[in-house]
Amino acid sequence: MAKFLRKNAWERQGTFQNPDLFWYAKGVGVMQSKALNDPDSWWFFAAIHGENLSGSEFPGWKYIPGPPHVPAEPLPSQATQSKFWNQCQHQSWYFAPWHRGYLVALEAQIRSAIIDLGGPEDWALPYWNYFGPGGQYKMPPAFGQRQLPDGTPNPLFVAARFGPNNNGVVYIDTNKVSQACQTNTVYTGSNWATPRPGYGGPVTSFNHDGDTSGNLEANPHNQVHRQVGGNKPNSNIYGLMGDADLAALDPIFYLHHCNIDRMWASWNEAGNRNPKDQNWLKGPAAIGERGFVMPMPNAKPWIYTPEEIDSLAKLNYRYDDTSVPPVINTLALRLRKFGIQSDKLLTETNMDQGGGLELVGANKGPVQIEDGAGIRTTVGLDSVWKKVSTNFLQASESNLPDRIYLQLENVTGNMDATTLAVSVNHQLADHISLFGLRNASRKDGHRGGAGLTFIIDITPIIDNLHLADTLDLGSLEVTILPDTPISEDNKITVGRVSIYREQYKI
Repeated sequence: MAKFLRKNAWERQGTFQNPDLFWYAKGVGVMQSKALNDPDSWWFFAAIHGENLSGSEFPGWKYIPGPPHVPAEPLPSQATQSKFWNQCQHQSWYFAPWHRGYLVALEAQIRSAIIDLGGPEDWALPYWNYFGPGGQYKMPPAFGQRQLPDGTPNPLFVAARFGPNNNGVVYIDTNKVSQACQTNTVYTGSNWATPRPGYGGPVTSFNHDGDTSGNLEANPHNQVHRQVGGNKPNSNIYGLMGDADLAALDPIFYLHHCNIDRMWASWNEAGNRNPKDQNWLKGPAAIGERGFVMPMPNAKPWIYTPEEIDSLAKLNYRYDDTSVPPVINTLALRLRKFGIQSDKLLTETNMDQGGGLELVGANKGPVQIEDGAGIRTTVGLDSVWKKVSTNFLQASESNLPDRIYLQLENVTGNMDATTLAVSVNHQLADHISLFGLRNASRKDGHRGGAGLTFIIDITPIIDNLHLADTLDLGSLEVTILPDTPISEDNKITVGRVSIYREQYKI
């Protein structure tokens, strides 16, 4: 039996009657009492994920409205910063394993503090399952109280949490936040059950910012960050959870990531496999890039690879619940819409993608979003689109219909705390969170300011056009609407809006 059991934060109504939350608050308080340059401190750990100590205004750490009151000094040595800080892996196939290691290290720090306070030696991080029944979509109440039961300040309370409606009420809107990724069956790539770029993300080297999120990262991960953080009305200030360089300052961050880690564990328990590629198993250090390292209690460094943490058994912990949503045969359901009756469950063992993606149309150039009204752009469809129309007309169990993607390419800006509603021909395609946009747009960043790219599976919309006998089009109308007004200073640029087809074969 695993030594450490991670349990639901909503036990005992998510209050401080839940001993896991009570001791979490006590441990966080100990870490917050330590200096920024102490590897055992809360602030040092937040900077491991990402920091903005040099910013001359918000979101610079010096300008964060407290509590917590975030220190900006004393700084550790440059060598220590280079070794530990600004490590988080996003838009990468390392997203899930890097964050698992990060949780394990933070958990060890807090457990050490709890033991020193006379608490349980087997304490483990709780998780916030916002998909759970009976109101669990709400933030556990312990995080909204200014004081602990003994009247002292609550280390879990954060002023800069504004929620999905920007009014300070924090909950997760499960109409926008989904666990649909759990029905994916491919970690990287695609198949009939898995849209690109796969459950765990695209193949990358060390990737601190930029490019394309995997399906687990895109939703629910990014969406939850945006919804918890929100925006302060009539201000350029947004919630800590809305920005990758601020997010780990908020104690709710770790319960969110504990749930993301639980979902990964659940996905594996359902029989889905992690990559066997040595470049994933050994991590980026194997190809000469920066590796993954965490400070354990008393500043002991722990160097780890995905291979060393790719299962819970290797880490001596487990979750109290790793149940999975029922598997949906999405291909059979789709074929039935085409009038093809099939209950055959095609798997990656007898089907793979065909010749990759093929561009079938794009708009004429960059578009900018500068207010709350959003933009509309026309995506012209070239002669290749005829292949899609023909493919749909000839669809059968042995001639599968194409999957169609909309891509928003090279999206740049300096405002992470925004969600865009994307529609095609007046049909909602998806809500996308811009979490990570600011760093991905920095010219001195990891990818030179190329921004983020979003891949949206619009196959259901194209299916509807086919069924309405209106698939033979010359263009598609794409509307992009932000959920909050965008000021001139925070305008968002979409480099290109494009349409791709992906073929499948048996």
